[in-house]
Formats: sequence, structure tokens, C-alpha cells
Amino acid sequence: MKPAPFDYLAPSSIAEACQLLSEAGGGATILAGGQTLMPLLALRMSQPFILIDITRIAALKGVTRNAGITRIGPILRQNEAIADPTLAQAQPLIVTATRHVGHHQTRNRGTIGGSIALGEPAAELPATSVALGASLELTSTRGTRRIAAEEFYFGPYATALEPDELLTGIHVPEWQSGTVWMFREISQRPGDFGLVGLTGALTVKDGRIERAGIAWFGMGPTPIKARQVEAALLGQSINTLDPRALAELAIADTAPFDDHHASAEYRRTVGKRVFASALSETLNLRAAA
Repeated sequence: MKPAPFDYLAPSSIAEACQLLSEAGGGATILAGGQTLMPLLALRMSQPFILIDITRIAALKGVTRNAGITRIGPILRQNEAIADPTLAQAQPLIVTATRHVGHHQTRNRGTIGGSIALGEPAAELPATSVALGASLELTSTRGTRRIAAEEFYFGPYATALEPDELLTGIHVPEWQSGTVWMFREISQRPGDFGLVGLTGALTVKDGRIERAGIAWFGMGPTPIKARQVEAALLGQSINTLDPRALAELAIADTAPFDDHHASAEYRRTVGKRVFASALSETLNLRAAA
């Protein structure tokens, strides 16, 4: 099939893009990487009146660090993120997660912000932004607001982004020295969405866990923050942890479902094993270091 007719506009500034969104009255769609949008247009599952191409807006590019916060421009290409030295130093978990997004070819076009804004519950980057405590900068002609990533997702492809708003920045707090990173993904093939995915960070100081941020993907209708196991881990000595017991808490906040890829029971069972294995391996590596 061919896309339905639409007008194409390519603003050069955030203000211009927001003005176009405001004037469109909900009839516009943003084009950044287009890895999800273009197939939807071709199948006429998305039929916007206006396509707003934001790839020429310089203010939406790049990575910067300031006062313990890493700011990621939303149209940063995924392969650019993987190769970015600032991200590698300040946010290595984002680099790791991005390596699992799609395939090398799609990562040449796909953007960090596009994945985070879409709200696919089995995607790597939304869950990683939740685990790390990121906040999302949303801009419209009404002004700019910030919302925590964990509050951004309502359901599959349903987010707090209003029709006249543009994602203009991803702000990720930096984790202190002594932090170790966890990332596990179970999928049918490399590049597929995860059937079960775990992403997170643990800060260890003097043999105890001082800070924890853990989230799941593919385990419910949104990225899911593992609040109960985060709370249980805080203050615990890494030498006395029981990974299998904690695995029950780790999946307590999830809401897995049956689909044609896997059952809810499969996801719960594998999720517990993934968490126990990841925790053991990560903290053993930390202890050995």
C-alpha cells in the first residue's frame, strides 16, 4: 500500500516545530528516525494530515553533561549514541541498551528520543530511562515541562505527550562511582523485541547497596519499575543477598501477559531466573573487581 496524502514540513527550530504542532490541532505527526512511522504510513495505520520532520533542528541533537545530569538530544541516532564517548563514560547502560535495539541498519536511522517517546512496552530504551531515573523535557507553545520517565507511560503506545508537545530532551542523572550495570534480554532472535528484559543499576559502597534502579520491559503494558526489590536491596550487604528470594520480589510489580510469542507464566518464570542470574553475576563481578 501507499501512504495517504499528507503535507510535509521541515522546521529549523523548536519554536517553529511547536507552532506547527499547535496549529495542526492534533492532525500532525513527528518524523525523526521513521523506523516505526514509515511502515505505519505505508499500511495506512497512521494517516496524519501533516508530517513534521524535526531532523534539521540542531538544538535536538548531541549529548551534553552539566551538574551531574547527562542531556541527550532526542534526534540523536542510535548508532551515534553507541559511538558517543560522553555517553560511554556517563551513561554506559544507555549504550548497552541501545546496542540491543533493532539491527545495525535500523540504528543508522532510529533515534534515542523516537524509541523513548513511542512507548513500546517491550523496547529497551524506555525501560532503561525508567531504571536510571531519567526525566523527559516536553515543549509546546504553552511552555516547557519535565516529567519523570516512570510517570510518562500509561499503556502500550500511550504516553503523557500531548498532541501539541515535542520531546526536546532526555535528562539522565549520573550515577556515582561504585555503580554496576545490569542488562539482560531474552528474545526469539537478535533484533526482536524482548520477551523478557531487565535493565538497571546498583551502586555499591563499602560492600552495601546504596542506590538501586531496576526496570523491566516485555513484562507488562508499560516499562515497569521494580520498586519492591529496589527497596529490599537498599542497605543490604552484597555478601548476604539471596538472589533467588529477591527474584520473587523482583517480578512482584510486573504484569506479564499471554501473547503469540510467550505466555505470562513463561515470562514470570524466566523473569525470576534472569533477575537471580543477573544479580549474582553483576555483584560477583563487582566483588572480584
